[in-house]
Amino acid sequence: MRVLVANRGEIAIRIMRACREMGFSSVAVYSECDRTAAHVTYADEAYAIGASEPRDSYLRIDKLVEVAERADVWAVHPGYGFLAENAEFAAAVRAVGRVFVGPSADVITLMGGKVAAREAAVSAGVPVVPGTDAPIDPELPDDELVTLAAGIGYPLFIKPVAGGGGKGMRLVTEPSGLVAALAGARSESESAFGDSAVYLERQLQCPRHVEVQVLADEYGTVVPFVERECSIQRRHQKVVEESPAFGMPLDRRAAMADAAVSIARAVGYTNAGTVEFLVDASGAFYFLEMNTRLQVEHGVTEAVTGVDLVRWQFRIALGEALDIAVDRALTPTGHAIECRVYTEDPDALFLPSPGRLRGLRAPSGPGIREDSCAVVGGEVPLFYDPLISKVVAWGADRPHAIARMRRAMDEYEIQGIKTTVPFFRWLLRSDAFAAGPLDTTFIDTTLAERGGRPFVEPSSEAEELAVIGAAVHVFMEAGSQDATVNVDGGSTWRRVARADALRA
Repeated sequence: MRVLVANRGEIAIRIMRACREMGFSSVAVYSECDRTAAHVTYADEAYAIGASEPRDSYLRIDKLVEVAERADVWAVHPGYGFLAENAEFAAAVRAVGRVFVGPSADVITLMGGKVAAREAAVSAGVPVVPGTDAPIDPELPDDELVTLAAGIGYPLFIKPVAGGGGKGMRLVTEPSGLVAALAGARSESESAFGDSAVYLERQLQCPRHVEVQVLADEYGTVVPFVERECSIQRRHQKVVEESPAFGMPLDRRAAMADAAVSIARAVGYTNAGTVEFLVDASGAFYFLEMNTRLQVEHGVTEAVTGVDLVRWQFRIALGEALDIAVDRALTPTGHAIECRVYTEDPDALFLPSPGRLRGLRAPSGPGIREDSCAVVGGEVPLFYDPLISKVVAWGADRPHAIARMRRAMDEYEIQGIKTTVPFFRWLLRSDAFAAGPLDTTFIDTTLAERGGRPFVEPSSEAEELAVIGAAVHVFMEAGSQDATVNVDGGSTWRRVARADALRA
């Protein structure tokens, strides 16, 4: 049987690996700038689908469906991002007699609309953050808008009804900024999702972001998994995740799992999904949203439960019944942490930093898993999400997992582009991360406190040698073929290496 993976990058490779293990042939699609990408070379077959811009390739439902028919695939796996939560795509795949590896189009539509999802949570008896029960009427007069917002309370978020990932979201701290923020949110939401509808929701002060993975089969069985902590974020997007959440009491774990199951059953959910919550300082939790797809951070759940979530996605799509014991799914073995390696510059407010990858040494060894699409000599394009790698470290407990991830990040060498690796090296040595728990304001607070000081600061002999090696590479390329390195602390090479590292 053939499976079309309607995505790119590291997630496409992750899904293709599951296909290979299950005896399926994998079919890739690629845009013009992805002709030599890692997911294309890994797949059994590959088809070109258009220009580099996503709207001309990975977002073209007609082209993807055409490939599904040409390759005569059994199923289409959407991965995450792009069309993964697009009901029209799910319906189009099923309309040509193929299996969509995910929930029904109706459920995607229901849970993709944030207001409708809130209503579903309320009907299931799950608390939600105070906010509006419907999208804001575009014709609502400004004075009535201000009155409405006052009833919810400041600070508050203006959030898009469609989409996610922080796009279109605006934080408003006082009435004077409300009208302008609303206009900006509507404009960005229209541009990102083709839908300008927005709603209001109170901002919880310094909340934690905790989520519950679920699997659901066609026969009414829903299995919740031990929670994931996703509080370390920039621009409302996750950077580090771990499982289990720091200091999670067993009764709260059970209550959140029950809430996730109630929502999934209330909407007739099937396949893999994630119910996300915000947790306030008192420990009270509130429904945030449901992602109707596989999550980027699924690897930490796999690490502490031993369950292959992608394999189970395919088994459910084949009509198999879940046989995972809930007690097993909610009882973690050890602790896992994931660091998302983005081509972003943490010293420039995590702005994208595309370019050509000139050198790479990935981490490995006990307890380390790396899902990557990085290729030496390959170009990291500006058109797509800047995630190039996910590293998961498993340990017997949280300190052990931190130690392993620290070692992994120290081993990680990426030349030619800026990445989030220096931030992770700093984070994993910080007292705040070790002490836990952290909330969603951590990165913003950290950047403010550091006052522009760079995260790229060699702090060990291994890092010193790594940057010296990078400098040697630069000089060798420039023509110094017989150069030697003096590792004396006051040497010119070391000073050049330090300077090169700070610029790189």
